[in-house]
Amino acid sequence: MITHNRKKLLVTGILIMIGCWGCRFYFDTTRESFISKKIPPSFERGMILVYTICAGCHFDHTSSKFSGKSLNDLPAIAGHLYSANLTHAATYGRPDKYTDAELFYLLKRGIAKNGRFMPYMMKPMMADEDINDIIVYLRSNDAALTADDTNPGKTRINLIGKMGIRFLMRPTPYNKGVARPDENNPVAYGRYLVGIIGCYHCHSRKATGLDFFHPENTKGYLQGGIKLKDSKGKRIYAPNLTPDKETGIGNYTMQGFRDAVRKGISPSEVVLSPPMGKFDKLTDKQVDAIYAYLQSLPPVKHGVSPHVE
Repeated sequence: MITHNRKKLLVTGILIMIGCWGCRFYFDTTRESFISKKIPPSFERGMILVYTICAGCHFDHTSSKFSGKSLNDLPAIAGHLYSANLTHAATYGRPDKYTDAELFYLLKRGIAKNGRFMPYMMKPMMADEDINDIIVYLRSNDAALTADDTNPGKTRINLIGKMGIRFLMRPTPYNKGVARPDENNPVAYGRYLVGIIGCYHCHSRKATGLDFFHPENTKGYLQGGIKLKDSKGKRIYAPNLTPDKETGIGNYTMQGFRDAVRKGISPSEVVLSPPMGKFDKLTDKQVDAIYAYLQSLPPVKHGVSPHVE
């Protein structure tokens, strides 16, 4: 017969095992042999994607290169993040130490070559061809990728941070075979761009509950309100991107939206605050598609104060 104390110990042991499994931070890696293919548009498309999706974290404006930097995204109690050096640096550069298959897997599932889970890298809905083009660009000799052998810093995520990340996020299934949407369908193409750029990561109501496969299922999708940090570490609240005329972007013209996205200036001539970047590499077709998609959403009245704490 199991005594009361032994039963308590047994239950405690089981809970600890479950907790340790739930906080698992390393996963199986890929065994595939994918090799990227360079065709005439690959470099240009890849450059636009890398500058649009990756630059916010990896581009150092001091060096004008993708040499990585310190980030303010993680609460101090959980640790500190540094983005990887993406240049061809022999010591600190990262992409040259990955195979094409490992980079492909990292962008699809957020799992690094050593099995480490990095949820902020997950792009499961990104088209296979677009990942191919990103890899083509990262392998190129573009000036922003030439060797800059500086160490941006080492990411340190403590137990609290790991538990928080694993409680909120898990690796997505390996979603291969994703095709690019019809780029001549502005709403469909805009939805895709909003998803892979990650606009909804910042512009929804909460940072929890992000749906990486079906962004529209994210809580408070694109309604604004998430607390972010500006370049000085102060709190700022992401605005509502639904087409509500009072609290959203319902009064934005297409040109006004282009200026906001590319120049970081709102139609009322307010300079948009970081972490909102200037997406000046996006083409007119891409910006206009994002605008068309956002204007197609149901307007949601949700006022967000621009107050910075």
